[in-house]
Amino acid sequence: MNEFFRFKPIYQERVWGGESLKTTFNRAIPAKAPIGESWELVDRKEAQSVVESGTYAGFTLRDLIERHGSEVMGPDYPTDLPFPVLVKWLDCKERLSLQVHPPASIAPSLKGEPKTENWYIADTSPSAQLIVGLKKGVTREQFEAAIKSETLEACVHRFPVAVGDSILVHSGEVHAIDAGNLILEIQQNSDTTYRVYDWGRVGLDGKPRELHVDQSLKSINWNSFEPEPLRGAPTSGVIAECDEFTIRRLVLGAGESFRFEAGEQPRIISMVSGSAHVHVLGKDGKISGPEAVIALERGSNGLLPYSGTFEVTAETITILLITEDFT
Repeated sequence: MNEFFRFKPIYQERVWGGESLKTTFNRAIPAKAPIGESWELVDRKEAQSVVESGTYAGFTLRDLIERHGSEVMGPDYPTDLPFPVLVKWLDCKERLSLQVHPPASIAPSLKGEPKTENWYIADTSPSAQLIVGLKKGVTREQFEAAIKSETLEACVHRFPVAVGDSILVHSGEVHAIDAGNLILEIQQNSDTTYRVYDWGRVGLDGKPRELHVDQSLKSINWNSFEPEPLRGAPTSGVIAECDEFTIRRLVLGAGESFRFEAGEQPRIISMVSGSAHVHVLGKDGKISGPEAVIALERGSNGLLPYSGTFEVTAETITILLITEDFT
């Protein structure tokens, strides 16, 4: 299998969403709805990525793994296991809820899934911030009292961000994304979120959204104080590393290329700035056919299968995120 897989986005309506996916990436998003999320790569029962074009157009990601698992994921990957990573764009026109995802040690007892995630800031307003972790010294008792008095902002760690910044948010870390951020989220394949506070907001139906205070209090890591983001830099290197995945930033100048060899591992490629082309290479190292040159625009995400050889060539100064080490 020597094919670069791009998938149809799955758009999700959210009360805090906006139109940045349309204005920034020139996408045709659903009209008259606040679109907060675009699920770019997902393998879940309730949501399946569908191959956009090529030989396998119309195949779901699950189809690919079940029918061609050794070629897509490698010879040792159990084909009944879901794809372990979920990639999404977040358009945060308004602030998200203050929330937490359960750690692996507590998730089964809460009938949830752990979720460690990385946020890469692709665009942001001058005043935008993030909330991750607790302020130094805040105790569970103080946090619970602040829930009752609706003064939780005094308990959490807030910091400004800029384009190119990144932060790894572990399961158990309380967090929120402030208004004005466009974020690429690369995460464990999970959809468990416990809202501990929603800033007095109502949902799309005009009613207050459900909170999960008990589950949140059981899930929060009470020793996670003031984690700091990795600030943006125009250099290649690892920006996130955890048990679930590794993310590398790859910076290419105009005309520069980078090759991914067959038989190493599957990888996810995410285009966060610039423009480039993916070349699908045959065994002779040459472009394998007229459909083997795929344009990558800003906002693109795709899957490089285990068995393929690919070369990315930048047209302009380009920044790509490469997600790997997830099998």
